[in-house]
Amino acid sequence: MFKKILLINLLLIFFTNLSFSNIEIKARTAILQDFLSGEILYEKEPDRSIYPASMTKIMTAIIAFDLIKSGDLDLNDKFIISEKAWRLSTAGYSSMFIMVGDEVSVENLLKGIIVASGNDACIALAEGIAGTEEEFAILMTMKAKELGMENSNFANSSGINDPDNYSTVRDILLMSNYLIKEHPNLYTWFSEKEFTWDRTGGDPITQGNRNPLLYKNLGVDGIKTGYLAVERYSLASSLVRNGRRLVAVGSGFETKNSRSRESSKLLTYGLTNFDLIEIAKANEPIDKVDVWLGKENQLEVYVDKDIYKTIKKAQKRLLKISVNYTGPIEAPITKNQVIGKLKVVYDQDLIGEYNLLASKEIKKVNIFTRLMKSLNYLIWGDV
Repeated sequence: MFKKILLINLLLIFFTNLSFSNIEIKARTAILQDFLSGEILYEKEPDRSIYPASMTKIMTAIIAFDLIKSGDLDLNDKFIISEKAWRLSTAGYSSMFIMVGDEVSVENLLKGIIVASGNDACIALAEGIAGTEEEFAILMTMKAKELGMENSNFANSSGINDPDNYSTVRDILLMSNYLIKEHPNLYTWFSEKEFTWDRTGGDPITQGNRNPLLYKNLGVDGIKTGYLAVERYSLASSLVRNGRRLVAVGSGFETKNSRSRESSKLLTYGLTNFDLIEIAKANEPIDKVDVWLGKENQLEVYVDKDIYKTIKKAQKRLLKISVNYTGPIEAPITKNQVIGKLKVVYDQDLIGEYNLLASKEIKKVNIFTRLMKSLNYLIWGDV
């Protein structure tokens, strides 16, 4: 037996050195993540408690989306509008402008929440799903804990001012990632720039999406703005460029303009200073390893998850991966058996290690063949 290490250099184009420096985002708290790799590219007091304002509505949508996915809720279901919901259909609130006694479909309520940021639609949806908004808020907090949002609590469905409705930008990031990953089709509603509500007893109302980055040529496809006097302006945003997604969350922007400017700056920083490198795709062959005393002499190995790494552009040449195993691997081998390790090294530091799995079963040869192979090995040193 001997240890075999197959070193695979990633053949990457080496870009001209780019100037790289830390940036300062003018917000009380902010975070930026490369979605596929999970790497945090920027953070500023990410665990500082905030009032999430209308970013709360991301969780409201998630609760509904989960129920739709499980078959317990349908987009065509209709909920009757209560007086409590209607009371938020007034000037001074973000509203869909629903009326008491209206029967409104889940689809229209969700678009009223996502695009028009309707507080009235939030209450209507919450009451339709859980009976009361208070019960719905319990579902929201339970879901938050399930997602690892340890510093969050939800007291209502809309994010209107309540000291018990709090979170952090790190937690909002976790929530946003879940939304995008688990509900990619419904998530596209967050990129819609306007929503027309064909209301009962009046002319249709068309409202634009409040996310300012949707109107810039950046590739932003969501997610949600927020504002409270005590918190000032906030924004969770996501950008897709050439198959790569960045997610940013910031809170405590002083003005609407600074919210737009600083969020754009944060996303652009991630694009221009880092590259996303695909290391391996889940369940696709990475390499072959040698097999001893098996009915086949080689075996393809794979990893069971997508592996991406985010690397500074000026240093991509320092990234290497290696297939490590002690071999040849003696048969019998079962499918999905752990064969070795895939190691990812950046500038001589190990930044990732993953199990290599057997792509199929390989049975042991019969005793006569084993004797011949052993004799051949003793004479020639050949497996």
